[in-house]
Amino acid sequence: MRVLCIIISLVCLMIVPVRLVAVYAPIPEQEQGKILTVYLATGVYHDSNIFGGSVNEVSSFVYELNPSLVFNASVDAKTLVAASYRLSLDYMPDRPGKKELDSHEFTARIAHTFTPLMSLDLSDTYQVSKNPESLLPGVATVVNTDQSYRRNQFDARYVAGLTKRTGLVFKGRATRYDYTNAILGLSLDHNEYLFGLAAEHAVLPDLKTVLEYRHLMINYDTAGDVKDKHSDFLLIGADHAVNERLGLTGRLGAERRSRAGGANATLPYAELGFKLDYAKGSYVAFGYSYSVEETSNIELYSDMSVNRYFVNVQQVVLSQLTATGSVTWEPSQLNGRAGERDLNETNTQVGLALIYRPGNVWSVSAVFDYDHITSDDGARKLKRARSGLSAKYVF
Repeated sequence: MRVLCIIISLVCLMIVPVRLVAVYAPIPEQEQGKILTVYLATGVYHDSNIFGGSVNEVSSFVYELNPSLVFNASVDAKTLVAASYRLSLDYMPDRPGKKELDSHEFTARIAHTFTPLMSLDLSDTYQVSKNPESLLPGVATVVNTDQSYRRNQFDARYVAGLTKRTGLVFKGRATRYDYTNAILGLSLDHNEYLFGLAAEHAVLPDLKTVLEYRHLMINYDTAGDVKDKHSDFLLIGADHAVNERLGLTGRLGAERRSRAGGANATLPYAELGFKLDYAKGSYVAFGYSYSVEETSNIELYSDMSVNRYFVNVQQVVLSQLTATGSVTWEPSQLNGRAGERDLNETNTQVGLALIYRPGNVWSVSAVFDYDHITSDDGARKLKRARSGLSAKYVF
């Protein structure tokens, strides 16, 4: 669910009114004015299902230590360079087998503004995850409890303004997935490549229209002749800043999906979002999307069609106390391969947090996450609850 909260936060950022500004992303208050920022976080939580099993769940307390370093530097007035490293050390006293797990995350970014209308943003993230926050349904068995993986994602974005109101955006993403377990790796190791071109036009200062084309390639290391996919998307949409507090966004279109070893299809695609900042530091955001995504049971199902609804709320209770909550509901269909039935599946995720910030340098959080998957495939059913306390200090 911590991954879910990050994703929802990014979605909320996407539906904030868009203006023609420099490419620099906002720097957190604790990092402003400093080249190097050091974070130290520690906590304890209870996980009711550490392997994500559908039956015979294994629970354990998890003691974690999370130091991280963040580097931000402006090379000149037009260029920003940033990098970070995060270490996660987890100890699970009730985990069968290895009880100490270490995970790592490295990021690097360079952003350059050539002119007020032209900019380039490049970033790369490399993860070594030994204790995944998002578990794979349907693969946690007695002989396979290791879902650790390595993941690298490279992103590129180039904005070319043709006029003050019209511009082109070129986007690219390359993602690599490598699973440590040999059985999982044989099934799931793959590359994903996504390329996009969007034409944007500001009809009004607060209304931007978008016409976008995307091309997606999914290439598996083994059995690509039955698992690979290629997709072409054509989307139209708009971003509307109704006022300083309310933002709306939407993308509607179609996807033409070609499946190696499976049926080709023309499918709808949708991204809809709403965000209201109803008070200082408080907001509500909700949205809906429809897309076709990869599944962890790739031998049985070619992919899955996902309807995703989300609500995200942040409320400032007191000047030093903030409450957040998120709910995601995903009624989906597992698209069976030849000889396999299509099956229904619903994934519900809830995340709650209470954050106390007595000052700018440290905070204390109480969190609760709940994941529940109901599925016509009994091996993919999942219930998992995590609750705990953590503290973070900024040097």
